[in-house]
Amino acid sequence: MKLGLPDGITACLFDLDGVLTSTAVLHRRAWRRTFDDYLLPRGLPPFTEADYLNHVDGRPRYDGVRAFLASRGITVPEGTPGDPPELDTVHGIGNRKNALIDTIIREEGVTPYPGTVRYLEAARELFKIGVVTSSANATRVLDAARLLPYVQAQVDGLVIVRDGLRGKPAPDSFLAGARLLGVEPARAAVFEDALSGVAAGRAGGFGYVVGVD
Repeated sequence: MKLGLPDGITACLFDLDGVLTSTAVLHRRAWRRTFDDYLLPRGLPPFTEADYLNHVDGRPRYDGVRAFLASRGITVPEGTPGDPPELDTVHGIGNRKNALIDTIIREEGVTPYPGTVRYLEAARELFKIGVVTSSANATRVLDAARLLPYVQAQVDGLVIVRDGLRGKPAPDSFLAGARLLGVEPARAAVFEDALSGVAAGRAGGFGYVVGVD
């Protein structure tokens, strides 16, 4: 075994928020504010931690909006990706959250977990390294955390939309990451903190799936 991974593994595919960086808590806060700004003026119950984990965590932004609203029996127009953040459409609400997380990241910065750099320093001597995330802010986050030099391939929310990939829990984004690194899924390890991401790793037939708590 190398760095705790089975023999035969030649690549590592990392989720970003909550795995490499502590930005998951920032996304959680942005989602709560976004949905509460919609729910509370209408007299509806607030967005909860369970809502985040069950419907939003790890999913592409617009998929998360659809899943959460459907769980509450709320219907809004689909809209288009260019909708302004003030519109109450699936895309408008998603864009509202994206604008908010951009502001939070810019004002508060990004910090990698204490062990992240140490692990990546060791891993890049042994494995190909990719980042697979539903976030459209991945490059900004990686750059702010000074992690870009470790990453050989990146599949993020922008790539998912551009290439028409299904979001997690479908395995499409991880499979795309493996292709970019030139490895078979069976020879790659997936590192995930979200239930949807763990399910995606298993569905893709990856050689090893690490659930990060």
